[in-house]
Formats: sequence, C-alpha cells, structure tokens
Amino acid sequence: MNQLSRPTDVTIDKKNDSLIICDRDNQRVIRWPRKNGTKGQTIISDIDCNGLAIDNNGNLYVSDEKKNEVKRWKIGDTNGTIVAGGNGKGNDRNQLNGPSYIFVDEKYSIYVSDTKNHRVMKWMKGAKEGIVIAGGKIKGNSLSQLNQPQGLTVDHLGNLYVADNYNNRIMRWSAGSKEVSIVVGGNGEGRQPNQFNHIGGLAFDRQGNLYAADWSNNRIQKFDIDLN
Repeated sequence: MNQLSRPTDVTIDKKNDSLIICDRDNQRVIRWPRKNGTKGQTIISDIDCNGLAIDNNGNLYVSDEKKNEVKRWKIGDTNGTIVAGGNGKGNDRNQLNGPSYIFVDEKYSIYVSDTKNHRVMKWMKGAKEGIVIAGGKIKGNSLSQLNQPQGLTVDHLGNLYVADNYNNRIMRWSAGSKEVSIVVGGNGEGRQPNQFNHIGGLAFDRQGNLYAADWSNNRIQKFDIDLN
C-alpha cells in the first residue's frame, strides 16, 4: 500500500484533504493523505482505471478502459453507477472505445476522451447517449480531426481544450460555436517550446495558465493562454 505501478491520473479530494490516484497496473483507485502520507487506502478495486474527476459534491468519476465505461461513485458507494458508455466497445453514441481522461463541469455533464474513436464526447447528467463535440471522424490532422486524444479540460467560458496526442498539439473548441483552433503545437514532434512529443493530461490554474504533460519529453509545459 506504499507503492504505485504506472499511475495514470490524480485529483485532489479537498473535503478529505487527500489525493485520489489511478493506480493503473495494480487495477485500483487509492486514496492517499495529502500531508505526511506514507501509504494509501484502496477505495475501488478490480478496475482498469485511466482517468479521474471529482464534482462539486465530492462524487468521484472513474473511466475504465477495458469495460469502456465511466462510473460515478458517490460517498459510501460500493458499486458505482454507469454515467457514460457501458454498452460494449463501439462507436455508437451510447458506446465508448478506450476512454481515458474525463472532466466534469458545474452542471455535472461529463466530458470523455474517447481515445480509440478519436473523439471527445459529452454526456449530460442522466443521459443514455453522448454527444460528439470534437473529432469523431477517422483519425487525422485536419482541424476537425483528432488522433488518439488524451487530456481535456474546460475553461470558465466553456471552451474545450483537448490534448491531441499523436498530432502533438492542443486544440480548442469554442463554446457555443463550431470554431476550432490550434492553441499550441502542430509543429511536428520535437523538444522546442512550441512542440510536443505526445501529450497526456491538461489543467488550468486560477490565473488561466495551461499546463500540459509532455510525455516522451519528460517535462511539464506551461502556457499563458488568451481565454478570449
């Protein structure tokens, strides 16, 4: 319980002052004290966890890559509730294929990087089907395409940011429109400040700076983004 094996995502549980970690190769989600923690506690077992998110009520959302589903775990839950996917592997609107990172907004809508379908889906609270809001065509590098998306986040204006992994770029879909733009990258694979070598997670800080996990370059990049 004092070890991890290929952790893929982490989020902060502010109410319990702890970290929640996807301990991927150990097929578990663990809670780890944020201060002076020496070992974790398993809170979900037997899960191929890939991504995590916590909503404003403290509910935990976990993507399961092999079961092609996202579950919500309320405090005290032992089984969880499927809130996206769960209908086998596929590319229909009620299916997922290799879900990875997830994001939950203030209205409890769930955004899912549907990685092997090369798209991002949005599942409204209680919906039985999702809506394709980015990508969804065959993989490619045009503005309307993605190639195995990973990290994603939404800013306070509702703009969606996606780590377009194999295209080595971060894309933005503007809220309320179909406008798509490359925020950073798209300059080939490399180590320059405007390049990536595969991208994992994304996150904003309170000042509006965007952070990206630049996987194969073994670095975290920080960008000052014009949110307007």
